[in-house]
Amino acid sequence: MNNHLPASALAGTRVVNHLDEQLGTINDFMIDFSSGRVAYVVLEFIETPDADTKLFAVPLQAMQFDPARICFIFDQTRDHLKEAPGFDRDEWPDFADPAVCRSLHAFYSVPPYWS
Repeated sequence: MNNHLPASALAGTRVVNHLDEQLGTINDFMIDFSSGRVAYVVLEFIETPDADTKLFAVPLQAMQFDPARICFIFDQTRDHLKEAPGFDRDEWPDFADPAVCRSLHAFYSVPPYWS
């Protein structure tokens, strides 16, 4: 298996949970240039067909890529995502603020990648 893919090839990839419920698609990736790591996957979640799109910064280690199905598996329910700290396209979180990053990792119950 090739473990190297361009980020552009993953944009638009679907995200499902372990129940195979559609949670959304990959919108973008946030890179931490100080560590050279992908810090967050930006998940685009549509709550209902007539609702606005909501974006979520999800720590990469909270998801697994399934190359056979070409999707990301994210062990969250749709209801839990409705409570997640999200943002819209025009107002992204301040990822330079350590408190913002700590709260994202805490919400998804994954340890910070920098520790």
